[in-house]
Amino acid sequence: MATRAGLYTSAKAMPKISSKNQVTLPVEALAEAGLKAGDEVMIAADGPDAIVVRRKPRFEEGFGVFHGFYPPGYLEELRKDWP
Repeated sequence: MATRAGLYTSAKAMPKISSKNQVTLPVEALAEAGLKAGDEVMIAADGPDAIVVRRKPRFEEGFGVFHGFYPPGYLEELRKDWP
């Protein structure tokens, strides 16, 4: 992970925010983050002077998130009461 100081010294040219609020992201930064053209991303402020770009989680990545949350057989017992 690059430090903030490293980001400023390694960039060939500092991108600017355009009049349409667009910024060109450096290829090296995208590659280091594992992001590529076509990836869906989420963008959020991270305090003053900082914006975070993260890959949007895929729906499939949420499968199994509650595995082990309930004791074995608990949900089957609840389903017995369903009409």
